[in-house]
Amino acid sequence: MTTSKIFNKWDQTHSELWSHQPIRLEHEMHKSPAFSMDDLAKLIKGYPREHYSLVQTGARGSSKLWREGDIGNLSGREVIDAISRGGLWLNMRDVGAVDSRYRKLVDKMFEEIVAKVPGFQMPKGHQESILISSPDAQVYYHADLPGQSLVQIAGRKRVYVYPNTAPFITPQHLEDIALFNVEVDLPYKEWYDDHAKVLDIGPGQMLGWQMNAPHRVENLDTFSVSMTISYTNEEIRRNEIVNLANGMLRHRFGYTPKTRNLRGPSFFAKAVMQKLLRDGKWVKRERSVRRPIDFRLDAAQPGKIVDLPKAA
Repeated sequence: MTTSKIFNKWDQTHSELWSHQPIRLEHEMHKSPAFSMDDLAKLIKGYPREHYSLVQTGARGSSKLWREGDIGNLSGREVIDAISRGGLWLNMRDVGAVDSRYRKLVDKMFEEIVAKVPGFQMPKGHQESILISSPDAQVYYHADLPGQSLVQIAGRKRVYVYPNTAPFITPQHLEDIALFNVEVDLPYKEWYDDHAKVLDIGPGQMLGWQMNAPHRVENLDTFSVSMTISYTNEEIRRNEIVNLANGMLRHRFGYTPKTRNLRGPSFFAKAVMQKLLRDGKWVKRERSVRRPIDFRLDAAQPGKIVDLPKAA
């Protein structure tokens, strides 16, 4: 990077809006050599299979499509070329654990935010992922349980951020995300867009928004490289405990939760319950459904895919 600073145009309004409203910030991370196409190609080629998802989605305006595939034996450059031709995105999860350069960039980012936002504490943990996507790619309406930021490295995106209140997101939706890992299966209606904040971002820009705010993303006809950042603090951790425990009460025991208290006797009881049950057979069974890997990239025809035989 040409500068030791991550943010170059932060003002007081950003400090007041951080984590309360969708905000667009200017950053310098896109200048890091770690995001060069050569380095990204090397990263792709050696990326652990269990830590990436290659997804085919429908084009904008088409019916919803979600298929997961494999990069096969293609080189990193060949994968990038295939994605650039349309219809695909590659998500390399927890990239900071694979290459420490990305983790260090995010550490520096949070150090600056802590210095700029009164009351904001260094996250107890964060996970960064790199998303490489086609010019026509989209990410469907969904919500996340941790805090979220979207860092744009190359290309342009349009992001729709919705209120983190009903009907856009409800406590039961959050419980289902925590229990079943179904964040991309949230119900969505077109009129929701009338209530979204719509922000376009390009290289050197990033977005942050309030916790659990649903959002969806469209690429603006450009090949895109982004980094998504998930983070937790004490409040987020307590909310995640309540979401999982309330989901267990609702789906395992048939009891409708009455509170979402983050402290006190009810919270303590839920914390104990979810700790005892979260690694049990019932939770594992509920989370066991996985989308099959049903295609791979075609080495002979760049940008094409090969359907794989369905498992018996």
